[in-house]
Amino acid sequence: MNEIQTLAVVGAGTMGLGIAQLGIQHGLPTILFDLNPAALEKAHAAITAGLGKLVEKNKLTAEARSAALSRLTLTTDMAVVQADLIIEAVVERLDVKHQLFRELAALNGPTTILASNTSSLPITQLAAPVPHPERVVGLHFFNPAPLMALVEVISGVATAPAVTDAVEALARRLGKTPVRAADAPGFIVNRVARHYYVESLKIVEEQVASFELVDELLQASGFKMGPFRLMDLIGVDTNFAVTSAMFASFHQDAKFRPSRIQQQKVDAGHHGRKTGRGFYDYS
Repeated sequence: MNEIQTLAVVGAGTMGLGIAQLGIQHGLPTILFDLNPAALEKAHAAITAGLGKLVEKNKLTAEARSAALSRLTLTTDMAVVQADLIIEAVVERLDVKHQLFRELAALNGPTTILASNTSSLPITQLAAPVPHPERVVGLHFFNPAPLMALVEVISGVATAPAVTDAVEALARRLGKTPVRAADAPGFIVNRVARHYYVESLKIVEEQVASFELVDELLQASGFKMGPFRLMDLIGVDTNFAVTSAMFASFHQDAKFRPSRIQQQKVDAGHHGRKTGRGFYDYS
């Protein structure tokens, strides 16, 4: 398989814009698609600011920043989304991702790699209804994508070895440390980390301690960020969706049970930093 030369990212949320920034920063012409023009406008501002910080820190020249931005194409037109590699970073719902991959498959040739940034859904299931499922692979970045070094590379049952090799090589080109993971719910990191959130939420549910105190204690123990501040950063809704998906994937194993407190936050629209309020108030 040839080296990946062009990139497209579907979904201009926090993860999508971060991946797009990585692409343009490392020389790849990159298309960023979203149905919402306001989301694209916000993403462009965030990418511009992100590259600007690198210039301030002397990690990037002003000329390189301008060149990187010239490689970025923003679009609300799905027909434009054609590339060697397309990474989806949309909502954690299997039906939504299936529909998206089928649309992308119809617009692109059979050699276009379709990658998912999913943190919990099985790649084998994602690939099942997609034409040429051998080109579907998991490429899971961590938030914030421009800064976090780890990328999980996940092969489904049908994924061609050459596809896995190609996306792993791209991850290295983007300055990341790729790790191959088996196609199991939550892969490696989210399976291990799930209890950082779930057990912390249980402590609050059982009124053992407040969420502020849990954060304070865990940060004092050496964690960079407490679980509740971290959920606010990731998105309370995103975190809840991942936990719910893993709970279902593990056949309702009690240790992955989603929290009623987190459900209430989602129902109230308190999704964290992106909405101005989550467990903490950012207004």
